[in-house]
Amino acid sequence: MTPTRPTRILLAGGGTAGHVSPLLALADCLRRRDPGVEILALGTSEGLESRLVPERGHRFTTIPKVPLPRRPTSDLVRLPVNLRRAVAAAQTAIEEIDAQVVVGFGGYVSTPAYLAARRLGVPIVIHEQNARAGLANKVGARFTDDVAVTFPGTKLAGARVIGMPLRSEIVGLDRDALRAQARAGLGLREDLPVLLVTGGSLGAKRLNDAFAASVATLRDAGIQVLHATGAGKDFAATGGDETVPYVVLPYVDRMDLAYAAADAVVCRAGANTVCELTAVGLPGVYVPLPIGNGEQRLNAAGVVEAGGGLLVEDAAVDPGWVASDIVPLLRDASRLTAMSEAAASVGHRDADETLADLVTTAWEGGGRRG
Repeated sequence: MTPTRPTRILLAGGGTAGHVSPLLALADCLRRRDPGVEILALGTSEGLESRLVPERGHRFTTIPKVPLPRRPTSDLVRLPVNLRRAVAAAQTAIEEIDAQVVVGFGGYVSTPAYLAARRLGVPIVIHEQNARAGLANKVGARFTDDVAVTFPGTKLAGARVIGMPLRSEIVGLDRDALRAQARAGLGLREDLPVLLVTGGSLGAKRLNDAFAASVATLRDAGIQVLHATGAGKDFAATGGDETVPYVVLPYVDRMDLAYAAADAVVCRAGANTVCELTAVGLPGVYVPLPIGNGEQRLNAAGVVEAGGGLLVEDAAVDPGWVASDIVPLLRDASRLTAMSEAAASVGHRDADETLADLVTTAWEGGGRRG
């Protein structure tokens, strides 16, 4: 007999791509399982979710943004009033679709959603993307036993490691089968190794500067490059053996094709990036952001320990490092193969399905509600 599943679900998360991407992956998975499922996504009007969620065909509504200050500021003084207003708006959204489960991914909107769900007695499911849990999910984890995390070292009591829910085009990617088509479509040759350089949608100045100054070095070494610089940061790749492609794009619309074309990637270590590379078995040279709370270094720790990636300090990335470290890596096919296998060994391709199962379990069991 087909198991019963919740048919009305509220998803809360937003502000950054790190929160929105797994929310969309779960929403898509739930709809694949049950085309009639009613999904309402909760976010803010300023976040990426306000554009990305409706574009994917899911209902979307907003609540007021409530930052949770970590130190005394004017926001702290206004917090009680702002939080009450946001919780009331979240409660209205839950009641609007009579949600059977609330799933939170962290960020500004999740705390009000957790508090409203607790007040209404609606089961809560939490997914934490980063190795270091955010404040919203630390609060929410007090109200539920149904907590999933991406990385083994994340400190949330009772959490289950499932990986990151990913887009279907990444989960289903067969790099070997798509490689020739991907390289041809991106203007790359079939017979030479390919390095993908990306700093994410906004780009990374350190990576852009180091590789822009290394075009001739890489070309003369027979290494092709697909370099996604970020919008408005592209440059003319000149110098060296011009029969060796160095393709510069502000962004790549089809990252699945970029991954299929590549033999290795130089990138930051955001949780989504790390999880996509391990899911498809791509060696990563991770350059964590030198600012923040150090979570990017933690995100990459597992794959680096397994041998599927390298961790490099931001300050070390310069043309000399490209010549001494990146060129030998891309010319060592056996090393790349070993790294690819190691990366795939720690990757998860089924996190969206596992999280959807957890949503069903929470609903059927009623969940812990306070």
